[in-house]
Amino acid sequence: MSDPGTVAEVLRAQRRHGDKPLLTCDDERLSYAEADARSAVLAARLTTLGVGKGSHVGILYPNGAQWVVAMLAAARIGAVVVPFSTFSTAVELRRQLRDSDVGVLLAAREFRTHDYVRALGEAVGVPLDDGPLLSAEVPVLRHVVFDAECGGVADVSALEGDVDGSDVLAIIYTSGSTSDPKGVVHTHTSLLAHQRGLNEIRGLTAEDRLFCNSPFFWIGGFAFGLLATLVAGSTLICSTASDAGRTLDLLEAEKPTVTNGFVAGITHLTRHPSFARRDLSSMRRGNLYPIMAPDVRPADPELRHNMLGMTEAGSVVLLSGDESDQPEARRGSYGFLAPGFDARVVDPDTGSDTDGAVGELVLRGPHLMQRYYGRSREECFDADGWFHTGDLVRRDDDGVFYFVGRAGSMIKTAGANVAPAEVEKALSAALQAVDAGVAVHVVGLPDPERGQIVAAVIATDNGTVFDEPAVKEALSTQVSAYKIPRRVLSLRHTEIPTMSSGKIDLPALRRLFDD
Repeated sequence: MSDPGTVAEVLRAQRRHGDKPLLTCDDERLSYAEADARSAVLAARLTTLGVGKGSHVGILYPNGAQWVVAMLAAARIGAVVVPFSTFSTAVELRRQLRDSDVGVLLAAREFRTHDYVRALGEAVGVPLDDGPLLSAEVPVLRHVVFDAECGGVADVSALEGDVDGSDVLAIIYTSGSTSDPKGVVHTHTSLLAHQRGLNEIRGLTAEDRLFCNSPFFWIGGFAFGLLATLVAGSTLICSTASDAGRTLDLLEAEKPTVTNGFVAGITHLTRHPSFARRDLSSMRRGNLYPIMAPDVRPADPELRHNMLGMTEAGSVVLLSGDESDQPEARRGSYGFLAPGFDARVVDPDTGSDTDGAVGELVLRGPHLMQRYYGRSREECFDADGWFHTGDLVRRDDDGVFYFVGRAGSMIKTAGANVAPAEVEKALSAALQAVDAGVAVHVVGLPDPERGQIVAAVIATDNGTVFDEPAVKEALSTQVSAYKIPRRVLSLRHTEIPTMSSGKIDLPALRRLFDD
């Protein structure tokens, strides 16, 4: 029997789990049975708003049960799920609403400091009444629905039967760190089959409880977190609490077995006064090392395989199931190519294979996106069907990949290439002994003689000051002289400029050196 090819088929197959939690998010609990029933009712309501197969349904919720129910409701009747970032400003909401052709948006009224009623009203430009919208700003949008769920029972099986694995499941927008966000089109089968393969590699099963701190509106949380959990029949644990103590309470109580997400997003937990006495021994696999069981934390994270993911590849594309320390020769490894992909490493200028040298990673395979929404396949892939990722990597003789940086982020100084990520890692490691909360951001600055010079912004919690001589001394035995920053700024973490997505605003970071 073949694996379920649509979200509706997966949900139907997982009904056997009944009252088992699909999601635990702070004080919320959503069982598999509740997810099935509640999403069916919401799906039926969506049809009364004109939603059907191929309709675009936006979701603007923080991580939680509402997000999961909304996604399942749209996906099971063949509508296209379009997540919106909870960081979005009114301008960004308007841009994505226009670009994505969303007809119905399911939204929270507010989250933390964000007032979405106000922001969406500004984005749409007309009153958000109960009736259909007629907005010149976003002409396709007809309904913005707050607090969308309602009670009752519904049967949408007839609509589910019309959905095929080749139908589009989602349009996931990139975070826009180097250009305007683009809508990445993925089908049911491409995303679900990819997560099955990744689950096999990381050993995620129905017995596991996965703690993931990635937002569901980005591909890591949506696919490698939520869809992976649904496919495996496991339980997903997440938290939107701003209080670190509450998140630690959740982890102690729910005892996740696997972790995944962004390390930077959980380091504040380790600074909570109660952290040292917390029992977090259940977490023995995954990549959120600072909060994992002490006996499985690596002494040197650089000797563990990292992972590389991208929206266009439907989440993770480089990884390894081996979570043991690697030999020194594999320091900084990103593991192997995920199943379902072909890869080449090519010279960005000539397109020829680099034979072990650094080059651009290009990908091909069934788990890749269909295209960017609003663009043809010819605009997204080369003539031979390869997708050019813009990521610079090298691959050794064993097939192990090493990430070097983004093609556009390389610093060219006096004819030599410098990868910011390499300098950031080396400098962070060197300064940890002085300040454990240090974070380093490296950029290139224009220079009339060298073309560019390397510059570093060093952020700490307590305002520790680092100057250029201290940085030079720290790096003198770690990297080549031309890679050592010639300009240094010390700031507090709160002073680092960020975009609404939460990512570092690199142009603004560079402008700090103009003062």
